[in-house]
Amino acid sequence: MPDTFFTGPPHWGWYIVAYFFIGGIAGGAFVISSLLALFGRTEDRPVVHLGYYVACVGALASGVLLTVDLTRPDRFWHMLVQSNTGVPMLKLWSPMSVGAWGVLGFGVFATLAAAGALAESGRPRFATFAPLARGTPRVLVAGAGSVLGFFLAGYTGVLLSVTNRPVWADSNLVGLLFLLSAASSGAAALMLLGDWIGGVHAASRHWLAQFDRSALVLELVTLIVFVVSLGPVARVFLSGWGALLLFGVFGAGIAAPLVWEARTEAAPGVRTAALVLSGSLILRVVIVFSSQQTYVAGAGVVTP
Repeated sequence: MPDTFFTGPPHWGWYIVAYFFIGGIAGGAFVISSLLALFGRTEDRPVVHLGYYVACVGALASGVLLTVDLTRPDRFWHMLVQSNTGVPMLKLWSPMSVGAWGVLGFGVFATLAAAGALAESGRPRFATFAPLARGTPRVLVAGAGSVLGFFLAGYTGVLLSVTNRPVWADSNLVGLLFLLSAASSGAAALMLLGDWIGGVHAASRHWLAQFDRSALVLELVTLIVFVVSLGPVARVFLSGWGALLLFGVFGAGIAAPLVWEARTEAAPGVRTAALVLSGSLILRVVIVFSSQQTYVAGAGVVTP
């Protein structure tokens, strides 16, 4: 029995689950948009703009969720600045400190990218930011933002892995699993919003569908290896969480979209994208709450 079973849960609730979910979408959407901004075609610009908007809103929502979850939300700035000196504070040995700065940095570049997208789309109020949508500034914003987007998408899983809790600390694959889930959910969000808003070129939508399909396949493989890698700890998933993981994530969130996409030549519709997003949310619900509700009774593991 690993020693990770002898620690208390952090008592994270829905604010943190929502942050994991929304932050993943934001990071995934930014990386996808940056790929299309740097290597895509002219007709991909609507998707690029949409992805940057999603990333900007997602970064803001992530910051709000993290702040509200604090015991003293009014002291959120203590994560970034020394209260007695006012000097910026970065503790490289602290996952929480690094994460706070990562979210802030991603928010800055997501905002710059969104401002450039608004200028490129012809919004007069944002004309000052037009240079951000072309040339070297576009490359710098897309590149730096993508690095931070990767960080935000996978960091939440890494944060869990460095704790001493069952499931989280018993596999090194949580970060990769969250990263791939963020990639698939980011593409799904762009397809869903693209259908709703309109204006997305058919070729762009086809590219998004291919990207989403590849991410889902990798996520499926990683999820299987993750469960196997837990060894005896996988008994946690024999409870109701196991059923939710099997039917909500494996079945509805990954397998069903892959099967439907394979059986039709048309790009996946609203239903498929919604299932991918639902599976991404359920994955985080299962990972977070299954560990927190796991305790030790004698030599055995129990889940209330």
